[in-house]
Amino acid sequence: APAATAHPAEVGLPVSLRKHFRPGPEAPLLPGACEGRCPDPPGSLPAGLWLGVEWDNPARGKHDGSHEGIVYFKCRHPTGGSFVRPNKVNFGVDFLTAVNNRYVLEDGPEEDGKEQPVTIGNKPVETIGFDSVIKQQSQLSKLQEVSLRNCVVSCAGDKGAIAKACPNIRRVDLSRNLLSSWDEVLSIADQLKHLEVLNLSENKLHFPSVSPSLAGTFPALKVLVLNRTGITWAEVLRCAPGWPVLEELYLKSNDISISERPADVLQTVKLLDLSSNPLIDENQLFLIAHLPRLEQLILSDVGISSLHFPDAGTGCKTSMFPSLQYLVVNDNQISQWSFINELDKLQSLRALSCVRNPLTEGGSGPQTTRQFIIAKIGQLKTLNKCEILPEERRGAELDYRKAFGNEWKKAGGHQDPDKNRPNEEFLAAHPRYQSLCLKYGAPEDGELKTRQPFLLKNQLLTLKIKYPNQVDQKVTEKQLPDSMTIQKVKGLLSRLLKVPVSELLLSYESPKMPGREIELENDQQSLQFYSVENGDYLLVRW
Repeated sequence: APAATAHPAEVGLPVSLRKHFRPGPEAPLLPGACEGRCPDPPGSLPAGLWLGVEWDNPARGKHDGSHEGIVYFKCRHPTGGSFVRPNKVNFGVDFLTAVNNRYVLEDGPEEDGKEQPVTIGNKPVETIGFDSVIKQQSQLSKLQEVSLRNCVVSCAGDKGAIAKACPNIRRVDLSRNLLSSWDEVLSIADQLKHLEVLNLSENKLHFPSVSPSLAGTFPALKVLVLNRTGITWAEVLRCAPGWPVLEELYLKSNDISISERPADVLQTVKLLDLSSNPLIDENQLFLIAHLPRLEQLILSDVGISSLHFPDAGTGCKTSMFPSLQYLVVNDNQISQWSFINELDKLQSLRALSCVRNPLTEGGSGPQTTRQFIIAKIGQLKTLNKCEILPEERRGAELDYRKAFGNEWKKAGGHQDPDKNRPNEEFLAAHPRYQSLCLKYGAPEDGELKTRQPFLLKNQLLTLKIKYPNQVDQKVTEKQLPDSMTIQKVKGLLSRLLKVPVSELLLSYESPKMPGREIELENDQQSLQFYSVENGDYLLVRW
């Protein structure tokens, strides 16, 4: 049974491994194998030595480790296995060999210390200082950062050799290699006492069934990347005592299910990435809700659709996730505003990324959705990596207050504070509405009249224009469309006042907020964006 062939770039990494190897040029990168000499009865494999291979991607295999009824090895998937001859494979190299292959210069003649010419296409390119950088990197004892991605590293090598050759390494990328066990990782890391960042992604690792001894610790490790390693949550907790100062832990695409609460481990973690683990649900999140220093939680593509903090009622803050400042929930199944309402209960939340969810891809439009999220989460400073400026928050909250004003009145809301008693159903759907009424005043009946969108007269704002720095200019009154951009308003005023547009500075005051002046900074935004209303004062300076 010949091995499958494919371009190496398409190949997965090891699954359950006894040995590791890379095929020669005629075959793809293969995972580890179990070795055995095949018998030669009728119906069996051809005589000779074969390697049984289980692929990471079962679509690349052809069987489950059996051939014509004879089981040679077992696979996790019925099509995950292949057979291959030993002469087709390479069992990898040790860590130090890979470092030498990547960084050490071979001895060669030098031309009076001059830079060697480099040609890109047909054009010669002068490289200034490039040779000195290469020479510096080739001095292994000075290396602090090493990238060995896809370098077929399979073992630590001779004991103590790494510590002797390159003791000052602080950051190592060992992703997409042929490491098969956590013990082998410990054999490497134990020689790197200053190691702060370690990436082991795409190595299918076998983790210990009992906690490693304290001798196998990472005393300085701050960032650990274990994406696509096959680690379970129980194995994370089992190994975590060896990461006493860990700050960032990446566990993407491991089919993790959070099965128990961390007890005396992961207490220093500030960032936790659980993306693309579809078994995670909101109840499991409560098991990590009391990590004291967790500031960033990444939950993209986990399939979450709902969230409820049972310890906090409407308008209250939860005790869960006390330090969480940044939450990422992209590519999920969030379709209800109740999810966003719950996020306002997080006492430290300042930044949110929530894109490619049914709620954000709906028919209300991205700008309206953004405004509603801003209005619903009062302490938010950044949304989808865009800063929320004070004027944007004010506009969003005023528009939200107006948009649900009629619903508020029908539910029992009233401009008179003594009569303002909206029902529980409204308050549950709009937890911040009452606080917005306290901040800006209850919506007036005139604000809540249904607009006739296609009549220009219903879109005109009557504004009083003042010139604070020009005492001889009288206050004038003008009607302007609420859709008019600040740039066009400046153009109109420039023609009336004979003043260059570049010199005009605009702001406005509202009788509802006496003593507060709002700058109209963004020329591309409309008057409506800034929530300018009938009767407001437009202040013009130059």
